[in-house]
Amino acid sequence: MQHIAIMRKSWGLIPKILSKKKKIESRWYMSRYAPWDRIKADETVYFKDSGSPVTVKAKVSKVLQFFDLNSKKVKEILYKYGLDIGINNIPNNLKLLKNKKYCVLVFLKNPKKVKPFNINKTGFGLMSAWISVENVNRIRK
Repeated sequence: MQHIAIMRKSWGLIPKILSKKKKIESRWYMSRYAPWDRIKADETVYFKDSGSPVTVKAKVSKVLQFFDLNSKKVKEILYKYGLDIGINNIPNNLKLLKNKKYCVLVFLKNPKKVKPFNINKTGFGLMSAWISVENVNRIRK
């Protein structure tokens, strides 16, 4: 599988992925959404800021999934992995994430710039923040 992670541009995370300051992509949910059970080591994740083309890709080195979270477990995850996720203010993020029930940590390696390209999200939902496909060329515009 190949994956497209759609990022919030205002958070400025794609440059952190390229500089390897952000080594883990995290997704926090109330229910099981992609990439839950859809991603594994050696697959490729493409990254794009919302409203912008895909500009970066990275290989997956490892995936960890957490479920039945509570505020204590969220705190443990944040303190163990927070810096590699790219989180500087753990107490502030704990407030935002304390009620989440699921977390997927995608460990990244070999981030690289790619020639920018757009995607067609038709059929995935306009609000999709993660898309998994057999081949990214299938949705490349």
